[in-house]
Amino acid sequence: MTTTTRPGAATVEAVDAVEAVDGADWPALTQELDAHGCAPTPRLLTPAQCREIAALYEQPGHFRSTIDMARYRFGSGQYRYFAHPLPEPVSTLRAALYPKLLPIARDWAAKLGRPAPWPDTLEQWLDACHRAGQRKPTPILLRYGAGDWNALHRDLYGDLVFPLQVVIGLDEAGSDYTGGEFLLVEQRPRAQSRGTSTVLPQGHGLVFTTRDRPVRSARGWSTAPVRHGVSTVRSGTRRTLGLVFHDAA
Repeated sequence: MTTTTRPGAATVEAVDAVEAVDGADWPALTQELDAHGCAPTPRLLTPAQCREIAALYEQPGHFRSTIDMARYRFGSGQYRYFAHPLPEPVSTLRAALYPKLLPIARDWAAKLGRPAPWPDTLEQWLDACHRAGQRKPTPILLRYGAGDWNALHRDLYGDLVFPLQVVIGLDEAGSDYTGGEFLLVEQRPRAQSRGTSTVLPQGHGLVFTTRDRPVRSARGWSTAPVRHGVSTVRSGTRRTLGLVFHDAA
């Protein structure tokens, strides 16, 4: 088990991310993603690990920037982008999830007749992002209090985009907070938009569409634009870990 430490900061033990990710039913997850644009994962973090990661929010040395959502009219609440080096298990989970999501990304690109520029490993993909000027790390910690919410949006950050990302709940819904459901809204071809609402169990993830996805239509496959956000938190504090698989310009 590995650890990472910054001066004056707590040590966060790494989860066996490979075992946790490999234990998921990826054929079932793929079917869920193809049907709905999002899919829940089994537990990826223990409650103790969730608390350790959430506690990092109070240690600014782990982060490169802080965003106040109200200031930018993104909603209400706050999030922080991690700086390098990413703490464990954040970096381990990101690297373990990428190869599982890669076949889905390539399949979606083929259906939409798009290039699939994503290499076999996350390290190679991030190298490509960096060569294109996208060098800033994108994993984030998000914190919402009572009355906070997140407007519908997409996490793009540059020309190079990985079409899937993951959010992991760090607090216990119904106990640590109420409300704050994860929202996904899909614009269907020649039809009304479809919304999906998901409660994030503590330590569990949700894989979802970053920008758009293929959906069947009368002409074969069409592009369905997708945005995501968070409903209003009614009480308590809701914290989540967001894993984006492309870096930012």
